[in-house]
Amino acid sequence: MDTTVPLPFVPSVDLDNESASESSGLSRAQLSYLGCVYFTADSANLDKLLQFLQRHISINTYANVSNVESVEDVVTILDAGARKVFVKPSQLESLKAYGDRVLPIYSATEKAGYSNGVLFSPTSSSELKSILEKLKAEKVSPIFLQPTGDELKSNLEAYEDSVVPIIPATSLTIEQPSSGLFSVPELIASSWTSDRPDKLMPTVVTDERGIALGLVYSSKESLAESLKTGTGVYQSRKRGLWYKGATSGDTQELVRLSLDCDQDCIKFVVKQKGRGFCHLPQSTCFGELSGIAKLEKTLVSRKASAPEGSYTARLFSDEKLLRAKIMEEAEELCDAKTKDEVAFEAADLIYFALTKAVSAGVSLSDIERSLDAKSVKVKRRQGDAKGKWAAKEGITNEAPNGAPKQDKAAKEAATKDGRISMRRFNATTTSATEIEAILQRPSQRSTDMIMGIVNPIIKDVRTGGDKALLGYTHKFEKATSLTSPVLKAPFPKEMMQLSEETIKAIDISYENIRKFHAAQKDEKPLQVETMPGIVCSRFARPIERVGLYVPGGTAVLPSTALMLGVPAMVAGCQRIVIASPPRADGSVTPEIVYIAHKVGAESIVLAGGAQAVAAMAYGTESVTKVDKILGPGNQFVTAAKMFVSNDTNAGVSIDMPAGPSEVLVIADKDANPAFVASDLLSQAEHGPDSQVVLIAIDLSEKELQAIEDELHAQAMALPRVDIVRGAIEHSVTLVVKDVEEAMRLSNAYAPEHLILQIKDAASAVELVQNAGSVFIGEWTPESVGDYSAGVNHSLPTYGYAKQYSGVNLSSYVKHITSSNLTAEGLRNVGGAVMQLAKVEELEAHRRAVEIRLDFMNKNNK
Repeated sequence: MDTTVPLPFVPSVDLDNESASESSGLSRAQLSYLGCVYFTADSANLDKLLQFLQRHISINTYANVSNVESVEDVVTILDAGARKVFVKPSQLESLKAYGDRVLPIYSATEKAGYSNGVLFSPTSSSELKSILEKLKAEKVSPIFLQPTGDELKSNLEAYEDSVVPIIPATSLTIEQPSSGLFSVPELIASSWTSDRPDKLMPTVVTDERGIALGLVYSSKESLAESLKTGTGVYQSRKRGLWYKGATSGDTQELVRLSLDCDQDCIKFVVKQKGRGFCHLPQSTCFGELSGIAKLEKTLVSRKASAPEGSYTARLFSDEKLLRAKIMEEAEELCDAKTKDEVAFEAADLIYFALTKAVSAGVSLSDIERSLDAKSVKVKRRQGDAKGKWAAKEGITNEAPNGAPKQDKAAKEAATKDGRISMRRFNATTTSATEIEAILQRPSQRSTDMIMGIVNPIIKDVRTGGDKALLGYTHKFEKATSLTSPVLKAPFPKEMMQLSEETIKAIDISYENIRKFHAAQKDEKPLQVETMPGIVCSRFARPIERVGLYVPGGTAVLPSTALMLGVPAMVAGCQRIVIASPPRADGSVTPEIVYIAHKVGAESIVLAGGAQAVAAMAYGTESVTKVDKILGPGNQFVTAAKMFVSNDTNAGVSIDMPAGPSEVLVIADKDANPAFVASDLLSQAEHGPDSQVVLIAIDLSEKELQAIEDELHAQAMALPRVDIVRGAIEHSVTLVVKDVEEAMRLSNAYAPEHLILQIKDAASAVELVQNAGSVFIGEWTPESVGDYSAGVNHSLPTYGYAKQYSGVNLSSYVKHITSSNLTAEGLRNVGGAVMQLAKVEELEAHRRAVEIRLDFMNKNNK
């Protein structure tokens, strides 16, 4: 049997309903005593698995991740501490670096050859028998077996050591088993081997660090009692059940139990209370503790009641002294040369370090758990020295690409001493490489991880239609009262009940947006005579069916419905579908319904996320399939848009890739500090992954401080101040010499929103090369572009302004070209066409011209 499996079976638990097992009488605590657990994970519950691993590193966790498509996500699960993961055989090659921690799920149609073990799920008793024989013949071990209930019940006792059955926790009990349940004590006792006449099992009792406290015996009955009570209960050869500490008070709290590799000894891991395990005045039956364990015991005792004048007590009470001693001893250890010197100085450092730990309530077992957690990690840190320690040794920390790493202290500057402030750098004294690193956007979750979550959702909606779409709305939006995923036009008036002020604001914005986008229309088709007798033309036609995604999330955005819906109406799109997540009661915000009515939308899809994108891309029973999807969204919406745009079966395009919202403000000495701060905060409040950048042109320390003071004061008055804090963590101020340098940095960054709060701002516009939208002068806050000026606020982010435009009228039309040649025109261009076709060896192309020219020549004769 694989020694990493602590018991002859592994209990399985439903990740989405961990408490289900408790209904059968097996509590979470009792499950933890068994020291192992099996989960089936997929992209939807991946975060739950990772959270469990973080909380329970000492439990052997086995995870079936065959439904996790991303190899990177599988590596993340291993890095978090999973002892073994079970994957599809096709994933093995890319995960071979992780050795026997990655096992395949065996299929009867495949050859085995998996010496490190497999997971096998039989479909019948006959298959179970034949495959087990085959795997044993090939010396495959261990064989993790996930049989059905009937097969489990009929075959459990016949399994050999190499077979580890996976048993649902809901089928396990500590009590006498009833129909369909298995007794945990009986399962364990039936697998152990005792050579004693009384069949008692030798039991080694250890503390959490593995130090042996004593040797006792266990029986099936004592094991059951220990699991029930969560304490150390053993089988006395003279007195029956022995509840350790019942008379002495030196009780034991059960932590975990396991069998040894030969299954002829059981191990109890306990937290020992009181004086110790032994009946003699010593900690263990093998004598007193020594070394680090003895030091810990002494320190704990000193912390509780130190003798007068104790140096350790002084260390506990004087934090600065303890800190100084740790640094002193660490340096002396670094300078030690001989073996004896290193041992001596290391002992001193361990003493002071453990004093610090005990002072903070941290035990040696806590430290060792942290070491164990680090030992199973597969993603390795760079391991560079930090700050002054690196400088002292002459070390320069550089990332592999040459970009400097951000100091943790710099990151924490965003909220230093409770103040909300941006990190500041002087561009004239900072290298180009450093500036590039400073201006990095907030990192997003890996594409593989996001797609692993998005793909199954898209597939479900594509195949399941309305039912699947509605199910995801129930799950993610909690709108369980909804019975239809679509609200069709005409929309009920009672769903558009708005205040007069709101209606007026929407109507003003609607008209300004309409005017600006209507002005973008092609007045007439473009016509050019390229040669005599050749007329080329281009004309526009609206995209027939468009899907407009209006986010919900941390803020309701009816303005996005305006920005997407009005140009669609102006362009003349025949069918407009709006998708927006409903509220928990199933309703849609009345502002969005009113706007949908004004732009002539045919329906509102009551869904958000990847499921809404999939519904519009492929169509469902109630949702019209569209030809193009436009609109901003979170990472999952963006990933879904990218996926469907690359799927030829969907036949759908998108407006642009997108990331979190961002703004770059360029300010000089003429800028009003309050205006600058308000513009920065207007984007920071979008979300914690937003980024704001200030480029300050030749500002003094006093002028910079005025902006920082305004930023903090205004932020603290905002209802979304916690979101602002998150955004400011990765936001920066760059101080530059002049407007040319400011514009060079801005163009390299390519911001979604660029605000020019500088003298003669209009003249600087000619320097703009890359930006989503530009806001010129002190009276033009970015907010007017978001709502009512008329420009569109659906803009390229994350640097895509270098390649993409924001949404405009052209986003809703396609241009068609035409050619119209006379006989003269064909004669003029025909020779060139035939020669190029000849070069490309496309004879049919050449002959299409030649036949016509021959016809002309014959008729002219």
